[in-house]
Amino acid sequence: NSRGTASLLKDSISFTDVSATGLFEGHDLLRRGFTSVKNELLPSHPLELTEKNFQLNQDKTNFATLRNIQGIHAPLKLQMEFRAVKQVQRLPFLHSSNLAMDILRGNDECIGFEDILNDPSQSEVMGEPHMMMEHKLGLL
Repeated sequence: NSRGTASLLKDSISFTDVSATGLFEGHDLLRRGFTSVKNELLPSHPLELTEKNFQLNQDKTNFATLRNIQGIHAPLKLQMEFRAVKQVQRLPFLHSSNLAMDILRGNDECIGFEDILNDPSQSEVMGEPHMMMEHKLGLL
């Protein structure tokens, strides 16, 4: 039954798996930086996932409360404002504080962990500006 095995082999390997942008693509150090094993590890504590998703959970709770109090238009308007604020950013090689997002969420008067220990001058995201802009515009 050679016809059956040929069709199985043909169907098991897709074209995207072996293309230049597929599964076997090498890691581009110039654009993406060094890989970090820390990002691939599972959470070490059960509360770690809750802490990572804290802002998302808080936003969902605020939207639900706002919907119950004022109706569907209030959370929709706020979500539209969030999307508009997310689209306005600095150039990709500059650190952005996202002050407008903090104002919308009411965090502009709070001092948090990221305000003290997130020094942009020590950021590992900084790269060559021309290369980062060309990558964002799709020229590379």
